[in-house]
Order: sequence, then structure tokens, then C-alpha cells
Amino acid sequence: MSKLFEEIDYCPTPIGPVILRRRRVLALGEDVYEILLGEEHLMSSLFTVSEIALARLGLAPLAGREIDVLVGGLGLGYTARAVLEHDNVRSLVVVEMLEPVIDWHERGLLPLDPPLSADPRCRFVRGDFFALSASADGFDPDRPRRRFDAILIDIDHAPDRLLDGRSGSFYSREGFERLSAHLHPGGIMGLWSDDRADEAFVARLAGVFDEVRAEPVTFRNPLQEDREFTQTVYVARKSA
Repeated sequence: MSKLFEEIDYCPTPIGPVILRRRRVLALGEDVYEILLGEEHLMSSLFTVSEIALARLGLAPLAGREIDVLVGGLGLGYTARAVLEHDNVRSLVVVEMLEPVIDWHERGLLPLDPPLSADPRCRFVRGDFFALSASADGFDPDRPRRRFDAILIDIDHAPDRLLDGRSGSFYSREGFERLSAHLHPGGIMGLWSDDRADEAFVARLAGVFDEVRAEPVTFRNPLQEDREFTQTVYVARKSA
């Protein structure tokens, strides 16, 4: 049996210390990996349903042709892995601001098996997703102004619950117009939110994108007597 608790790594970053830890949940008989930013929980391997749904819902409209995908926010890697499970994905770029998170994946400290780095289609880019989105050159330093078929985002808790102030302007109409410039015609933006659907936010997206929908993703918490939680995946399609 593994140790009941282990702090695997602790690293200072520009937005606070980022921590990777593992704890044994005896009630479930399994190890749970968690990423924290200071005292704030960012991700747990116990709750990955909506992160996986972000990839499934975001890529569903693009089935039947080869696509290039960008994921904003690496975390424990479950969205990226779900993207790579699609055979029509030709390439995946994952943008992550926090260098320690990329390092954890490259060192094999996380529970994904096989690791993302084992797939030749996948490449990590260290950078500020929101700053890159606002730039003319975009997300791929090797191919300035490159466009993608899908951009999937899992960084902030919700459009109005931010990890820090750097991303605030992204969730405006102007921010989404700049992001849209990095999508091919007919391309998809997918956005994860910890909250239920916000109709005002849907209307804001509809001012930029041709088609918009908010998909609820409900799952049960086995540590709270199977209490249900509902999060949201927003899917928006650029005009063809």
C-alpha cells in the first residue's frame, strides 16, 4: 500500500506556489493526485468527467476529418489525453504558463499512462495563454499566425471566477474576437467552467461566434455520499 499522503513537489511561480500532492483515499482504495495553487485546489484526479467532456464535446462537430487542436491549460492532463484518443487529431499543442506543471509531465510524476509526452502528436508550449490569444502571432512559436481547428480552454474556475487578473479581458467580446482569429473558418472554441451555465455569458459568445451552446456535465462525488455536482462546457463555432 502507498503512503497515505505525499507532497511530490512544491514550486514558487509568478502567481503563487504550485503544489503537486498525492493522497491515499482509504474509502475508495485508490490514490488521488491533486494540484494546488497556494491554498486553492486547481485539479484532482478524482474528478475528471468534465475535463474529458471538454474534449469530447469540443471535437464532436469536427469528426470525419483531420484536425489540429490547441488546449489551454495542462493541469493533470486529462483533457489533452482525451483529445489524443481521437484518431482524427493530427496534432495537439498544449499551452501552459506554469513551468513546474510541464516539468511534472515530462518527468512522469503524474498518473497518466502512457504519458502525454509518449505521443508524437503532442507538444507543450510554455506561455501565457491569454497573452498569446491577444497577440497577432498566436500560440505556436514555431509557426507564427498558425490557426487551429479547435481551441479548448480549462484554466480559470469560470468566466467570472479567475485565478488572477491577467485573464480578465479575455472573457470580453473583444477577447473572443481576438481568439477567433486563431481558428480556421468553422473552427470550435470549447471552454470549461466550474459553474452552471450563465445565459449572459452565452449571449456574449453569440455576439462573436456563429453557433453557441452550453452543455451541462453532471457527476457524483463519492466522498460526499454521491452528491451531484454540475459543471458546464461551452461550445462555440466560428462562422464557416
